[in-house]
Amino acid sequence: MCLAIPMQVKTIEKFQCVCEARGIEREVSLFMMQGEDVVPGDFVLVHVGYAIQKISADDAAESWQLFDEILAENA
Repeated sequence: MCLAIPMQVKTIEKFQCVCEARGIEREVSLFMMQGEDVVPGDFVLVHVGYAIQKISADDAAESWQLFDEILAENA
């Protein structure tokens, strides 16, 4: 099963960026999103270190809400 995590883009340098989710920052490759207009502040889905899709802030928040519900059920 694959899982992509919603993260917010903080900085961009060429095809690398720093993304943040819940206080955790990671270096992420934008290589798979060539041709997409990604700017700091945007939200992306990150899978194994690669941004794979741009999403809205609302979709990112909804995804995190669902993750929280799943974790609460299994706690």
